[in-house]
Amino acid sequence: MTGSNRVGAAVGAAGIAFATVFFVALTTPARAADDVATKAQVCSACHGQNGTPVNAVTPIISGQRGDYLYKELHDYHSGARDNPVMSPLIKDITLDDLRALADYFAAKSWPAQPAADPAAAPPEAIAGKIEMCKACHQKNFEGGAPGPRLAGLNSDYLLAAMNAFADGTRTNNLDMPGFMKVLSQSDRETIAKYLAGL
Repeated sequence: MTGSNRVGAAVGAAGIAFATVFFVALTTPARAADDVATKAQVCSACHGQNGTPVNAVTPIISGQRGDYLYKELHDYHSGARDNPVMSPLIKDITLDDLRALADYFAAKSWPAQPAADPAAAPPEAIAGKIEMCKACHQKNFEGGAPGPRLAGLNSDYLLAAMNAFADGTRTNNLDMPGFMKVLSQSDRETIAKYLAGL
């Protein structure tokens, strides 16, 4: 092989190598996104294909805050939060994959619901009591660091979560148990119905 042929072969090989690396770089994000979407299908069995959960005690995760979703997935993974369905599903998934799943669902739209009256005031019995919730869940209860969105979640799910914090069966948040214990069962029920209607 002559010198010029060797140079041509080397340039050709380098070009092929570059093209291969470039193709992999272009297709890897798409494949990663496809992989996350495939893994998310398992979640959709309960949380709903269109973002609407299959039952009243399963939370909406489409459009929920990504940092909150990741924290809850992390807590199921570590055992800080326990659930007979979620804990076994999550324990063998890597933290990187859990982060990707959280981001995947956070990027989706919150399921469409009938428009609520934005001026509707909370019932008088709870008006003062839910003010403390706004510090984390924001003015309209649509979430913000560090709290998840509560507005529009099903009242059965909200009540179950509040009761779990109140009775000590859910302990993966340092503040919520204390807040929920000072509320009566009637207050928690009224708050759950109010938030579900937002």
